[in-house]
Amino acid sequence: MAAFPDSGVLDGGRSLPVAEDFYTVQGEGRHAGRAAYFVRLGGCDVGCEWCDAKYAWNPALFPPVGVGEVVGRVAACGAQTVVVTGGEPLIYPLEPLTRALAGQGVRIHLETSGSHPFSGRFDWVCLSPKRRRPPLDEAFARADELKVVVGCEEDFAWAEQNAARVGEGCLLYLQPEWSVAEKVMPAIVEYVKAHPRWNVSVQTHKYMQIP
Repeated sequence: MAAFPDSGVLDGGRSLPVAEDFYTVQGEGRHAGRAAYFVRLGGCDVGCEWCDAKYAWNPALFPPVGVGEVVGRVAACGAQTVVVTGGEPLIYPLEPLTRALAGQGVRIHLETSGSHPFSGRFDWVCLSPKRRRPPLDEAFARADELKVVVGCEEDFAWAEQNAARVGEGCLLYLQPEWSVAEKVMPAIVEYVKAHPRWNVSVQTHKYMQIP
């Protein structure tokens, strides 16, 4: 795994290794179907085999970009919601980014594995726990949405382990791992029918053929 930029290079989070940022439609979870500006930070120390953003794992590929430059692009497109994702965004100090975004009056969402301490202020937190690096205790209290990727039958037990730790108001989603979606979807549907507090999340952006 490549080394992550040190705090001096990032200037306390005033610059971040941005792998890509773009305006699109959220494809997953509670806010699927809504327009959102995605800021994907490079660098991940979780390394899931089925990850669909492996190109963002190596932070050395993405020279730090000033927060002001990113926020300027958000303002230019008129987005009302910004999703900070990765990689694993909580590797980096996010307070300067979220403060600048809040100054634009946009809603700020976070997608995270919860494996690093929280920084920054968010209006919505999607926690997607990974076995390789389970969430820290604080992540469960911060989660508005728990999204568990299901690739095999054993993942239902993992989902319940994590659901037992989130707050009462947290929304629960099971999402099929894309490469085996047709295989596991029948089991997910039956599980949700038997456990109706869970919902199904589908990667609708892949059907729409958008990023």
